[in-house]
Amino acid sequence: VQLAESGGGLVQAGGSLRLSCTISGRTINDYMIGWFRQAPGKEREGVSCINMNDRRTLYGDSVKGRFTITRDNNRRTVYLQMNNLRPEDTAVYYCASDFDLAFGPHHLTPVVYEDWGQGTQVTVSS
Repeated sequence: VQLAESGGGLVQAGGSLRLSCTISGRTINDYMIGWFRQAPGKEREGVSCINMNDRRTLYGDSVKGRFTITRDNNRRTVYLQMNNLRPEDTAVYYCASDFDLAFGPHHLTPVVYEDWGQGTQVTVSS
């Protein structure tokens, strides 16, 4: 599948952004879609993921209670609503797909994902 992120930008601390991941290619109901982020000099970090079939979700500890992942299968889009943003949320955000519905914490690790988008920059100013 092909994935394309959008919605990044510059926001002040405490503000909100909504990222979108539009998916094309195969039917998406059999996929896990994950959001990851990578700040300069740091490893890629799992932010959240969603099972496109049953909507089960996982969140990384650093974003729990602030970020919400949702999906619209008709629009073939996964959203990441980010609230109460902090400067440490600054990173390039990527979405990725995994053709595996065996839901588990491994879906917050980037290595299990097959296809990736190009990323969108999120910058949070203090």
